[in-house]
Amino acid sequence: MRLVKQLAAVVLVALVGSRAMSAADDATDGNGVVALVLGVATSVLAVLAYRWVVRRTEARSVDELALGRGARGPVRGVGRGLAVGAGMFAVVIASLALSGAYRVDGWGSVGGAVGLLAVALAAGVTEELMFRGVLFRIVEERFGTWVALVATAVLFGGMHLGNPHATVWGALAIALEAGGMLAAAYVATRSLWLPIGIHVGWNAAQGALFGTEVSGSGASDGLLHGVTSGPAFLSGGGFGPEASVPAVLVGAAVTTILLVVARRRGHIVPRRSSDAAAAQPDATVTV
Repeated sequence: MRLVKQLAAVVLVALVGSRAMSAADDATDGNGVVALVLGVATSVLAVLAYRWVVRRTEARSVDELALGRGARGPVRGVGRGLAVGAGMFAVVIASLALSGAYRVDGWGSVGGAVGLLAVALAAGVTEELMFRGVLFRIVEERFGTWVALVATAVLFGGMHLGNPHATVWGALAIALEAGGMLAAAYVATRSLWLPIGIHVGWNAAQGALFGTEVSGSGASDGLLHGVTSGPAFLSGGGFGPEASVPAVLVGAAVTTILLVVARRRGHIVPRRSSDAAAAQPDATVTV
């Protein structure tokens, strides 16, 4: 039940925030500043909701969202994540450009870029809290790191099947390059701040900076007016560069590095035996 309660708390904030941002976008004719304010508010409220519900259902300090100034704090964790996520997508775009699958047709819109940054922020924070903070963490406790990583990566990729222009390959690509990689970022640091930063940086670079499709949402009005073309395996087709082979390769490389770091730090959790699971039931506190 703690999994259900924790998911419900974050999903509620995400839904309310998403509707508020959509309504504000319609009412202000796409004013990016209003959207950014709402995106920040949604992100902050989601973090507060997660911290509150975890304390109530698990009776512990929420170390995965530590608020200090150290290496596990939000400033360093999110900052490093933003650099990694944006850097990863820059490598993907460079690969596409060199192969002729991406080009820039002039400048886009600053207001549009700010609005896309707001969406990237709210989505990155809420999805990481749901998938890595709740689902991965709780599944890992019972079944170990490897089962949790594969299961939540497949679920994360499958969630994108409902997006416009979605394909099975696109969902699989998301699972490989993002679902597994973001879980590995959490395992390596045992902090949610790094995967949050990577997720936000990756999405912001796609839409707000390079102006490409983001998970099938259509061409984005970012700072640059980007155009992708060529074979779908190279450009990602209508789903966007996330469904390209270069993106999968870059994601797989980063995932491997993070898992090596996690193993060296002793962060890989083995699967609990059925006897141990029965002898040590999960400690929860009723809300």
